[in-house]
Amino acid sequence: MNAKQTILKKIKDGTFALLSDDEIAKRLRLGRKESLALREMLHALCREGELMCDSHYRYGTAEQFHALRGKFVGNERGFGFFVPDDGSEDLFIPARRTQGALHGDIVLAIPVRGRSEDEGEVLAVLSRGLTQIVGTYRREKRGGFVVADERKYTAEIFIPAGKNGGCGTGDKVVVKLAEGLGEPRGEVIEVLGRQEDFLTEELSIIRAHGLYEEFPAEVEEEAGRQASRPHTAGDLKGRLDLRDELIITVDGEDTRDIDDAISVSEHDGVFELGVHIADVSHYVARNGVIDREAFKRGTSVYFPDRVLPMLPKALSNDICSLNEGVDRLTLSCLMTIDQHGTVKKKRIQKSVIRSRHRMTYDEVTKLYEGDSSMRERYPDLVEMIDHAMRLTKILQEVRARRGSVTMDIKEAKILYRDGKISIPDHKRTISHDMIEQFMVLANESVAQLMTQKKMPFVYRVHEAPSEDKAHDFIAFLSDIGVRVKFRPGHITPRDYQELLRSLENSPLYPLVNRVMLRSMMKAIYSPENIGHFGLASDCYCHFTSPIRRYPDLCIHRIISESFSRPEETKERYASFVEEASVQCSQCEKNAAEAERDVDALYIVAYMQEHIGMEAEATISGVTSFSVFAELDNTIEGIIPVETLPDDYYEFIESRFMLKGTKMSFRLGERIRVRVDGVDWGMRRTHFTFLGKVTKL
Repeated sequence: MNAKQTILKKIKDGTFALLSDDEIAKRLRLGRKESLALREMLHALCREGELMCDSHYRYGTAEQFHALRGKFVGNERGFGFFVPDDGSEDLFIPARRTQGALHGDIVLAIPVRGRSEDEGEVLAVLSRGLTQIVGTYRREKRGGFVVADERKYTAEIFIPAGKNGGCGTGDKVVVKLAEGLGEPRGEVIEVLGRQEDFLTEELSIIRAHGLYEEFPAEVEEEAGRQASRPHTAGDLKGRLDLRDELIITVDGEDTRDIDDAISVSEHDGVFELGVHIADVSHYVARNGVIDREAFKRGTSVYFPDRVLPMLPKALSNDICSLNEGVDRLTLSCLMTIDQHGTVKKKRIQKSVIRSRHRMTYDEVTKLYEGDSSMRERYPDLVEMIDHAMRLTKILQEVRARRGSVTMDIKEAKILYRDGKISIPDHKRTISHDMIEQFMVLANESVAQLMTQKKMPFVYRVHEAPSEDKAHDFIAFLSDIGVRVKFRPGHITPRDYQELLRSLENSPLYPLVNRVMLRSMMKAIYSPENIGHFGLASDCYCHFTSPIRRYPDLCIHRIISESFSRPEETKERYASFVEEASVQCSQCEKNAAEAERDVDALYIVAYMQEHIGMEAEATISGVTSFSVFAELDNTIEGIIPVETLPDDYYEFIESRFMLKGTKMSFRLGERIRVRVDGVDWGMRRTHFTFLGKVTKL
């Protein structure tokens, strides 16, 4: 055994574990020359991955350091955060302790004593986390460099000569990163366009989230084959024929992928509700090329000027879309509901329908409100819509009694037409409520039926607020003079609902509404049914949108196969539902972030034309460095703390408050602002504070 192996053995067996090179040399009574050789051996063992070294130059194995595996999240100022795989608390990593880790890298880290209790250091970078990145190219003599759009990725990426895809300085590009842990390098695989071109900037955001418009050729070809295949007797065998029933679709005016339809009738106070959903699983074979691509995408993603669909248009806009007047294969959830809103009977049935009318929300609302021209146009729908609206109100009352939490969140839709951006107020009508109530009821009914059959399933779950968040929320309420009886560990949906009701006519309502939203967990997909807090539902899933959501497609497949092969279905999907739940939750989060980032770009372009405008706004966020305010059309802007009237502000996080010596700022307060400019790089609108409108 040579000297290097001996040192390694003595560290691994604990003799020299977590000692510095000087301490090991002292124990071995080495001279200066031997000590330098020892240091070289230890460095070599670290390079080979046998040992690790911390900032105190102590050497040991990952186990001896009690190192945790996780992801490094960078910051443009050089420091970062370590997010452990085991779900334990994140660690702050100062710049001097990152060990060269870049944003997204998989690392080993340990907690250390520092300026804060949650400080840590990276011991080793295990692998690079990102394989592609979007940025701006800069040509130099012997190649070029790309500066990443993602500010958390602080290193420049070297592009060797001949690997730049023909781009020039100032071009936005997609770079494929080379493997290895050295200085980042790569090659340009797509040139997006010129920096600061609006549509190039949008495409850069889309690519940064790993999203693409085009489908692989084999996916498009298979979708085309499925869409052109006529229905045969075999396709219709065993299906409930509902083609003569009065069935309609209700969607927005610009909807192209229609995946849900309804039928409603009422006899002697008993309602028959049918929710008919496109049977996408009939056309998308499990583990086929379309299915694998849909699983990878997870969801359709919606932007102001385009949609990135989960399925090719031959399916999403054609054969699977429940278009008016054509035969379509569906899965129908058929429910019998009494006048108290109790579902007395429910079943899922493979079916075939022919939608009688393609209705919009506005048309249904006008029809219900008695618009004479609309009633003349759709005389066959007058009675059905009256029944549907009566059932809607009954279901709303049931949900209210159950404690369903209805958050008062205003939504705006960004429109981009003929090169112009507009942000009209979003009008929610009773027809929106009707479709929402019917879809929620169908989702619950399907989840309950499959739970009774003990099938592996993908549930939509929403946990109750954590005890810590609930405690902070209750403390915040107490601070503003609102007393509640519920306790942090025992909050129910009804507690939140009753709190909002008690403040409906109070100026505190918008403030409490916002803070309540922040106290709640995010809904995710899960193979385990733990209920849905926000809906006050014991059992819930996503069944109604298989064209645009993979969880719905997945459970459609489980439902269909369970009709004839229940035991085989249980075995086949037992492990897959967990994999699908994780993948779909991640895809949903990524899609939401991409939509939010692109919306921010459009908002900046829109607000560029409104610089100098003064308006009222609601404080929507506070941090130690800024106040965020939201205009009535939902556009949010930032007010830097240094521009506020007082010289000093204290940030009180638990109270969502910036407290100054003369003035304080708190969530929900109304203020007046002026639009002073936009920051294209950060995609932010800058406001100047002009004064308070009301004082809580």
